[in-house]
Amino acid sequence: MFHTPIGRLRAVGYAEGISFLVLLGIAMPLKYFFHYPLAVTIVGALHGLFFVLYLIAVVHAASVHRWSFLRVLGAFVASLLPFGPFVFDTRLRREQ
Repeated sequence: MFHTPIGRLRAVGYAEGISFLVLLGIAMPLKYFFHYPLAVTIVGALHGLFFVLYLIAVVHAASVHRWSFLRVLGAFVASLLPFGPFVFDTRLRREQ
């Protein structure tokens, strides 16, 4: 899976999507309902790392596979939506 740019993008996209869901669904409620801000600090930092790695993987896959601007924009928008990376991964899997 890590041998191709698309494989790396799919793996990092999965990690980024899961970290975003954990941030929104677990860490944020812990911070605001149970006054435990450390959860957001830790999960937020991990999510930030995965987000940057995802953007790097998108740029790499786009340059190798000559993606259009709209495709790259779609990958970026997918990273901003809670389940977006999983939807984008489904489309990538269909094309392979």
